[in-house]
Amino acid sequence: MFLENQIPIRLHTEPCMRIRYRLTLLFTGICASILFVFSIIIYYSAQRNRKTEFYNTLQKEAITKANVLLDANVDPLTLQTIYQKNRETLNEVEVAVYDTAFNLLYHDAVEIDFVKETPEMLSQVWKKGEIKFEQERWQVIGLLYRYNGDDFILTAAAYDDYGYNKLANLRTTLIMVWLSGIFVMAFVGRYFSAKSLSPVSKMIEKAEVITATNLDLRIAEGDNHDEISELAITFNKMLDRLEQSFDAQKQFVSNISHELRTPLAALMAELELGLRIKGLSPESKLALQKALEDAQKISRLSANLLDLARASYDATEISFKEVRVDELIMEARLELMKNQLNYNVNLEIDDTSEADDSLVIIGNAYLLKTAFLNLMENACKFSEDHRVEVFIIARDDQLKVDFIDKGCGISKEDLPNIFKPFYRSKNHTQISGHGIGLSLTKKILEIHNTDILVNSQPGTGSIFSLEFKPQKKILASSF
Repeated sequence: MFLENQIPIRLHTEPCMRIRYRLTLLFTGICASILFVFSIIIYYSAQRNRKTEFYNTLQKEAITKANVLLDANVDPLTLQTIYQKNRETLNEVEVAVYDTAFNLLYHDAVEIDFVKETPEMLSQVWKKGEIKFEQERWQVIGLLYRYNGDDFILTAAAYDDYGYNKLANLRTTLIMVWLSGIFVMAFVGRYFSAKSLSPVSKMIEKAEVITATNLDLRIAEGDNHDEISELAITFNKMLDRLEQSFDAQKQFVSNISHELRTPLAALMAELELGLRIKGLSPESKLALQKALEDAQKISRLSANLLDLARASYDATEISFKEVRVDELIMEARLELMKNQLNYNVNLEIDDTSEADDSLVIIGNAYLLKTAFLNLMENACKFSEDHRVEVFIIARDDQLKVDFIDKGCGISKEDLPNIFKPFYRSKNHTQISGHGIGLSLTKKILEIHNTDILVNSQPGTGSIFSLEFKPQKKILASSF
């Protein structure tokens, strides 16, 4: 049987990024950014130095070749031959010499002439004394040179193959260092964050063992007088307040349990005796019967409230032992049908497991019987035929109990709220109840690490399915 509306009730925690990982990422990101900025600065500084040094080299080459030509009176053809031969193996500087009338006196290779010296270019050299520019990654320099009282215009151009290769190698090295640095900084950041948060981790380990049964335990405050120490002090103060509040609550529950049950039991006994008196008028009997029913409702309400308060305590406050699910359900069935003669509970067991203890779980018998009783009573209450089908399914790796009714069902609007304390649907206000049963049932199942799945459709009925965890994962505990 499958119905449209369904809601699983399970305990879960949302995934989140731990502070340790966030600190690691933050530390790695900041350090990587700083290293990247320094790498950029180093690269552009090297690039600028390469350009400046090569311009100086061009200037020296131009002056040297002009001196050889003008001072040593070396044959221009010899210089051109040397240039042509060296150009095949070296990045030889291409030099040209002009007089102040812009007449070409010497050129290393006119037929090549990578840099076309125009009158406008030579005029700028004459006016400014020196010019520098780049042309297709070739660096060009033009300068005014005085020799023996005469002025000459020199131009020199070359491609800095060696310098560009050094820059490329530097760029590759910086990238490899940067990428390697990221991995190193990630490991360092992880160690740094773990070391910084180790006091917090110790606080978490200590806090995890603090429950309702040992609220007297405290977090180690240390003697560093830092923010972590202040946090521990604040947390301990909060535990002091919680311990006082929790002790007061448990004392209240204990007192109210005694104060309510005794007078209610006495009141119901007196009302029952009153109903046995002979000669009472029908009106008196009816009044006493109504009073007895109201007293019984108050007694059930107080018992449910006390059970809900007890179930809200830490699970270690409750004694656990081996119990049989089928026996508890049969006990709850007999109790319900004894108190409500018009209620009918049909129980079926499908046990195909080869294990002898397939129906045995670790739990608290009283609380589990209360949960089963609430589910059966709730199903009968909201069904016209006051009937509920209970199926126990036992497999080797599964123990499941289904409570199926053919009642009025639960609407989509009410489904998410049915386990809230004191919640009652507006459509069922005519049916007696206090809105505590399902809330108490959910609390009991949470204590027993049991999932409850609800399938319901208005006008068709409801299925409450209990899925018990494998018992190897459940550890027994006691007061």
